[in-house]
Amino acid sequence: MGNSRIDVHHHVVPPEFTDDSMPIKLPDTEAQLRSMDSWHIQSAITSLTPRVLLKNLHRLREVARICNEFQARRLAEHPARFGAFALLPMPDVDGALKEISYSLDVLHLDGVGLFSSVNDCYLGDQKFDPVFDELNRRKAVVFIHPTHCEAPEHTRLHAPPFVVEYVFDTTRAVVNLIFTGTLKRCPNIRFIIAHGGGTVSFLAQRIAMMEGHRGAKDVTEVIPTLRSLYYEIASTTSGFALRSLQELADPTHVLWGSDLPFVYGARLQEEVDHWEQYKGFDADGRRDVEQGNALRLFPRLAASA
Repeated sequence: MGNSRIDVHHHVVPPEFTDDSMPIKLPDTEAQLRSMDSWHIQSAITSLTPRVLLKNLHRLREVARICNEFQARRLAEHPARFGAFALLPMPDVDGALKEISYSLDVLHLDGVGLFSSVNDCYLGDQKFDPVFDELNRRKAVVFIHPTHCEAPEHTRLHAPPFVVEYVFDTTRAVVNLIFTGTLKRCPNIRFIIAHGGGTVSFLAQRIAMMEGHRGAKDVTEVIPTLRSLYYEIASTTSGFALRSLQELADPTHVLWGSDLPFVYGARLQEEVDHWEQYKGFDADGRRDVEQGNALRLFPRLAASA
């Protein structure tokens, strides 16, 4: 089969930010490349885990700069194997604007990574408008990943956060981006939503009910707007999820993702098995999800395809 996949959901963390709070021991570059080869990953667009910022709220700009320069070095050393989404020091808007300029103009990273919420404030909040306006001006690719969040203690819901909280935080972010008019105001941003968009496809009809709702900012054409987004399928490869996503998403807007190295071993094998056994895509559609759709977003990787 060879290396054929472009993985748009692939995490890295600089060594100075790895500690016992990380759920696994993170690989160095060579180990990461071996792992990519074993999962038939041609190229990985890397991004940061939200834990890095959450543990360093007192020095957001410094942490973002260190992480982005770390990603840029990997990209420079292995340009065919790596891309990168820049980390921004949100909610520091001025710092975020400076880091967008540095990351895209100086480091030449491939896009920007954002987390679904920041200090319980969701993407689409008015305070973040300058960031989205600048990303729209640049026609940037933006990867939206769930923040690290847990159910409120009073709910006594002690399931692991990835089961419920991450997917619903992602959904809330997408809904807020629509409700506040951010997506309509910023049509040039190519958004990639992690984990199949959370529950967006299942709730699409309900989300569309916001059209004309009092308080919404000229919310119209919700379903076409949702279809304009890109969705990556890390931890969303079973028929339960993919059939719902296919009802909503344009087939050219579905991307492959692994969530390595935090999803690995038997769990990742199960995800890959689900994907390989799923019959909802024909051969051309599978190639587009695994590679072709990403190449249209990241054409510099085409030379290594």
